[in-house]
Amino acid sequence: MYSLHLSAEQLEFRDMIRDFVTREVTPVAIKPQRLEPLEQPLLTDLLAQAAQMGLRTMALSEENGGIAADALTSCIVSEEIAAGDPDIAAVLGETSALGHILFDKMTTPDQSKRFLPDFIADDSYHLAFADRDAEADTRIGVAYHQKRSASAQAAKAMRAGEGWVINGVKIGVVNAPVAKLFIVAAQAEVDGKSGLHLFAVPADSAGVSVTAQPQAKRAHHGTAGAVTFKECRVPADNLLKADAAAIEAARSRVYELAINLGIGRAAYDAALDYSGIRIQGGKRIIEHQATATRLADIAISLDVARNTVWRAAYASDHPDAVSDRSLPDAPLVAMARVHVSTAMYRAAKDAAELFGAMGVMRDMPLQKHIHDAFICLRTGDGNTDAKLRIAEMLAGFQAA
Repeated sequence: MYSLHLSAEQLEFRDMIRDFVTREVTPVAIKPQRLEPLEQPLLTDLLAQAAQMGLRTMALSEENGGIAADALTSCIVSEEIAAGDPDIAAVLGETSALGHILFDKMTTPDQSKRFLPDFIADDSYHLAFADRDAEADTRIGVAYHQKRSASAQAAKAMRAGEGWVINGVKIGVVNAPVAKLFIVAAQAEVDGKSGLHLFAVPADSAGVSVTAQPQAKRAHHGTAGAVTFKECRVPADNLLKADAAAIEAARSRVYELAINLGIGRAAYDAALDYSGIRIQGGKRIIEHQATATRLADIAISLDVARNTVWRAAYASDHPDAVSDRSLPDAPLVAMARVHVSTAMYRAAKDAAELFGAMGVMRDMPLQKHIHDAFICLRTGDGNTDAKLRIAEMLAGFQAA
């Protein structure tokens, strides 16, 4: 099992980010003027400041310019940032995770030479994985215990001279409006075999256009949008050496669980502070049993959820812990995702209850915390589909 003692580096990283969030992010994120409108734009200036701290590239190997942060460290960072603003945490988390997968695992030396220097040097250089096709997005819910095929994928890459031409529309692409490089999944014939392959496509390539998705319609924190590829020409060398299945296998998305924690913690901290100053019946409301037990329930939920997330993160970093039976051979990340998102949504609502009618006012942060927690419930296919995926894995069903 993982050590309960964080390393000196992890503690220093956590404290540095917590201080940055407390001083810079939170005061801006919860300004009443920002909370009142339905649309709350991405805090790009603060995102840039966080990127300058190395949070955008922290998962990269040291030889590629990062600090080789493991999944647990990424979780610690994501929770701290999300306690101030989950959108900033989501953008940084996605870029950091994809950067590690792309440059440490999938690019050839020549591809790294072309793309990596710009990625390291430019703090506004973000990454996005364009995998979900508009024309293939017709099913409702999970096809439980049914074989799934990639044949319905609409995006296609065709040979054209010395390169490729990509056509198709990808929707719900996380980081799309801020990405400078897309990892695109498209049907292509490579070495005589047709399948779903990955291409590195710069955002400024001819034939690439991005339409930002309205915040009210997003099911993911950060920023997202649709990406259209119309006669988009890319060099032959932009074909990545791994296929689409490899990138999904490498993405644990464990940082998303920590964003949940940050949201729940922000709601809890607000409720705890308020209960210490609100006087009712001649004493602070924290001295009333009903308030005290509700706060205790939230604190317990946070602690249990954090342990669930850290356990999943440890399993992602140490697959040998599963092979030697120290940890169960179970979908720990998916299980944690269902538990944590449900627990943090309930925690945010309970925290808002302590504010009475003020908890639902648009210029107060509690309504934001509830909304943020609700997004976590709906991220991706949602918890119902996630439970069915878990059931398939427990039953030994192979989807593909």
